[in-house]
Amino acid sequence: MITHTSYGVEPWCLRERGLHSEVLPQSESVFALSNGHVGWRGNLDEGEPHGLPGSYLNGVYESHPLPYAEAGYGYPESGQTVINITNGKILRLLVDDEPFDVRYGRLRSHERVLDLRTGLLTRTCEWTSPAGTTVRIRSRRLVSFTQRAIAAVSYEVSAVDSRVRIVVQSELVTNEQLPGHNGDPRAAVALESPLEAETHFAKGTRLRLVHRTRRSRLRVAAAADHRVTGPEETATECESTEDLARLTVASVLAPGESLRVDKLVSYGWSSTRSLPAVSDQVDAALAAAATRGWAGLVEEQREYLDDFWARSDVEVDGDEQIQQAVRFALFHVLQAGARAEQRAIPAKGLTGSGYDGHAFWDTETFVLPLLTYTSPEAVAEALRWRQNTLPAARERAAQLGLRGAAFPWRTIAGQEGSAYWPAGTAAFHVNADIADAVVRYTAATGDTRFERDTGVELLVETARLWRSLGHHDHRGAFHIDGVTGPDEYSAVADDNTYTNLMARMNLTAAADAVERHPRQAAALGVDDEESAAWRDAAEAMHIPYNHELGVHEQHAGFTRYQRWDFAATRPDQFPLMLHFPYFDLYRKQVVKQADLVLAMYTCSAFFDAEHKARNFAYYEPLTVRDSSLSACTQAVIAAEAGHLSLAYDYLHEAALMDLHDLEHNTRDGLHIASLAGTWMVLVAGFGGMRHHGGTLQFAPRLPETFSRLAFTLELLGRRVRVEIGRGSAAYTLLSGDPLVIHHHGESLTVEVDKISRRDIPPLKPLASPSQPEHRRPHRATAREG
Repeated sequence: MITHTSYGVEPWCLRERGLHSEVLPQSESVFALSNGHVGWRGNLDEGEPHGLPGSYLNGVYESHPLPYAEAGYGYPESGQTVINITNGKILRLLVDDEPFDVRYGRLRSHERVLDLRTGLLTRTCEWTSPAGTTVRIRSRRLVSFTQRAIAAVSYEVSAVDSRVRIVVQSELVTNEQLPGHNGDPRAAVALESPLEAETHFAKGTRLRLVHRTRRSRLRVAAAADHRVTGPEETATECESTEDLARLTVASVLAPGESLRVDKLVSYGWSSTRSLPAVSDQVDAALAAAATRGWAGLVEEQREYLDDFWARSDVEVDGDEQIQQAVRFALFHVLQAGARAEQRAIPAKGLTGSGYDGHAFWDTETFVLPLLTYTSPEAVAEALRWRQNTLPAARERAAQLGLRGAAFPWRTIAGQEGSAYWPAGTAAFHVNADIADAVVRYTAATGDTRFERDTGVELLVETARLWRSLGHHDHRGAFHIDGVTGPDEYSAVADDNTYTNLMARMNLTAAADAVERHPRQAAALGVDDEESAAWRDAAEAMHIPYNHELGVHEQHAGFTRYQRWDFAATRPDQFPLMLHFPYFDLYRKQVVKQADLVLAMYTCSAFFDAEHKARNFAYYEPLTVRDSSLSACTQAVIAAEAGHLSLAYDYLHEAALMDLHDLEHNTRDGLHIASLAGTWMVLVAGFGGMRHHGGTLQFAPRLPETFSRLAFTLELLGRRVRVEIGRGSAAYTLLSGDPLVIHHHGESLTVEVDKISRRDIPPLKPLASPSQPEHRRPHRATAREG
């Protein structure tokens, strides 16, 4: 996107000058506003032209049959897809009876700005109608962080050079026509006009529509209220039908006069509450928002974001693109999770319908680490959602002949939604990823109440899964066979190293947790024998290793496979999964996304520095990055292994995944995990941050392009600031009791108002490992500030 001439690079905003149809769908994603509960894509106020209309409520979906050529036991039968709910963004404008449409007349100027400090999307334009009448339009839009059911628009029209009749039509629209569906035709049929009307209302300046999904039977309500400011003769009238509620505002403006419509929109949904209850819910949310009005919502939004940036900002000197990109990333990750409140954080957030709106393991492994150290309350809510879905996970485990809980590979409401079981059902590591998030959150916050009420149950049920899924061999070693790790090009393999190491952590953490919370353990039926079995399995966990090569195997036998023939693979044949059969991929040494390399980050303490370097050098030439999750992971380990230039290149790929539309699918929504990975590279990669066993460690080193990197972390009620320069790093405690940290292995105590500065040891020159043919990262070109 920002490579387009209409986009600039600025530290605190994303600005688009002009309007270009070729990037309109992508702009709708990058300009999307959300709070984790309500999501509005950045569609134009008038509704058209558009790439993909999008208004979303987290957890609202429609069910549809999953396609199978041949049925099989345990295959999920029903899929879930996020739906476009009632659109409350629309404000249509007529100028002397001519619709304002950017495709007609003359668009004299057009600018949109997403301000990351205020959370406002501002649009200003000047348009001359085909009849020669010129007007100026200024709209501002927000989705409230403080009032989670509320979104709002302030829309102002001004006459420029002549007297003009103005009509503004503020609408609630349901069952909008969407672009064609490219997937299963049965899903397309199920998702066409998925909402059935239940009631509609229009009176004064208030509107309301209530609908229900046809198959999933979720009740969805949207309501709007307005404040109109304009000339004295301004008139309003309202009307409603099943799928449309409209307030029409008419006025005559002399040159220099303006008409302004402030629109508050509230949303609510339920699977159980009655029609009157859901109607009352959205009316009450509107009433609460009206006490503050547009100006009050803007003030609340700025105060909320001021607090967020004070604890979360990352400062980068030396690369303007990365500075903009990391703040863009932080803002969108916050939008994805801030007010999700016991709902999933989808892979696309609420910015588009990509991946059907599903949540994956991406959330726990990439998104929650960022939120743990910046907005921990959002992490607790995300994990409580996982706890709420335990009944479905237990049912799935039982169906598979396993104990405990088998969490889904992809889902909205908790049921497995993947029709491809080798990459879905077999990817059991999602269970350990959830356990890892529980352990990290508890260690970072000291929230013992959460551990007691939520964490113990999640740890116990995931540990039970591993104990029943794996087995001890005749020598006593514990194996987990027939699973898929993070690399989906190596499916249904034995002893995947990432899976086994994460399961080992999971089993040990569960045993430790039940010792700390015996009452909860007893309620869950855990006895000493069961917890001892978990510890036995963890201690005996088999980790495949090739002694001849001196490297850990991605899974048992991986290093004996034939290597993929990259020399015979054309550049246009990536991603490989779209051009070669999975059967061929599964039996070759080729890696879709970092797998064992990811294990060296998540389970860092297991590997010594020498093995990290050798492993990275071995797997780097095999990894094709056919997943947006890979570049950030490779960057972190490249930085740790001392390949700072390579890490910097991978940082650019992760950070600009959507801003440069690198995978050509930003139109479907943003890659929230890759955005979170931008923070991960800067903090865990170049900052060298690790948090293991209650110890906060840093091993900072900057790439040549950076002159300074600074960031802030929240930990155990403390706020720690880290500032890294070319030759030294400074650590400051901004609030809280003194804290012991480690800098390149040296222990030091940080205290409030006391800067602890340490030198950064020199790095030995290293030969950079190679990458597969045609899959080298694009050499990053910095833009200096």
